[in-house]
Amino acid sequence: MMNTHPQCHAHLPGATMLELNGLSLAYGRQPVVNRLSFRLKQGDIGCLLGPSGCGKTTVLRAIAGFEPVAAGEILIDGNPVAGPGFSLPPENRRVGMVFQDYALFPHLSVARNVGFGLKGWTVPEQAERVRQLLEMVGLPDTGQKYPHELSGGQQQRVALARALAPCPSLLLLDEPFSSLDVALRERLGQEVREILKAQNITALLVTHDQYEAFAIADEIGVMQGGELRQWDSAYNLYHRPANRFVADFIGEGVLLPGTVLSAGGVETELGVLAGGIPEACRAGSVVDVLLRPDDIVHDDASLLRARVAHKAFRGADILYTLQLPSGAKAFSLVPSHHDHAIGEPIGICLSANHVVTFPR
Repeated sequence: MMNTHPQCHAHLPGATMLELNGLSLAYGRQPVVNRLSFRLKQGDIGCLLGPSGCGKTTVLRAIAGFEPVAAGEILIDGNPVAGPGFSLPPENRRVGMVFQDYALFPHLSVARNVGFGLKGWTVPEQAERVRQLLEMVGLPDTGQKYPHELSGGQQQRVALARALAPCPSLLLLDEPFSSLDVALRERLGQEVREILKAQNITALLVTHDQYEAFAIADEIGVMQGGELRQWDSAYNLYHRPANRFVADFIGEGVLLPGTVLSAGGVETELGVLAGGIPEACRAGSVVDVLLRPDDIVHDDASLLRARVAHKAFRGADILYTLQLPSGAKAFSLVPSHHDHAIGEPIGICLSANHVVTFPR
């Protein structure tokens, strides 16, 4: 069991832990974030995902209390912590933060780094809390070591333990794995998710790496130019993007022209796709149809052929870039024992069970 210190009070399951209502942020007169709204429930892990400069780190800093709010409000555990002309000091917000560069104190041991924020705890309480946390992050015997004696992944786990030590209501993670190599990043991401879920900790992550977002978060907000384009599950962002930006930013895919049929569905050069058509798109109108690599299946028996223009070997799969008869390009993800040469024609068929279209 984790420490039942008075500071570690339990939160109601299902309660809203973080709420942003119409949040706008600016540097001087330069708007950075425009009318951002979303909620995170107790125990959920959220993520703000987007390209560099879209405003996601500024949102994180505002939640932590390091940036003033131009409009809207921020609530943590139901209590307003920031609004125009009002800002609760960072130390009173019960927010933990894990930074990109870990920000460990080089002159303090691992144990003293982890226990740094435990003001108001007795010495035995501090020692027990540090012991529990180091065990929780898989580093039980490192308390007497110094940060420079640890690997990057170990340092990141110490930074996580330090942020969790004072029992924050909310944990914020700013590009926490960007300095680690890809394999370690993926493994540590899964470990961090398991730790947060086991402790029922509410967290908000910021990253530009969609695979990191997919591995860790329950809900993901895609940002562009200071605005939230879609707040949703990873599955819906990939298969049901709300707009072209999200469709383009998440995963791989192409937009093929199609014509809306009177009976519903869309006719493309690869065949007819059934499914939801935007209300604005009447029969006969031309639309763009989103096709993902898993929507186009390699089938030797198919009469529909496409030519291999490029191939990327990925171990279990090969991602083929195909040239369709019209000259348009499409992607197909194929098990790697189907190894075809560039320039070779291969049989393909559509396997899309729902259609995503955007008005032309």
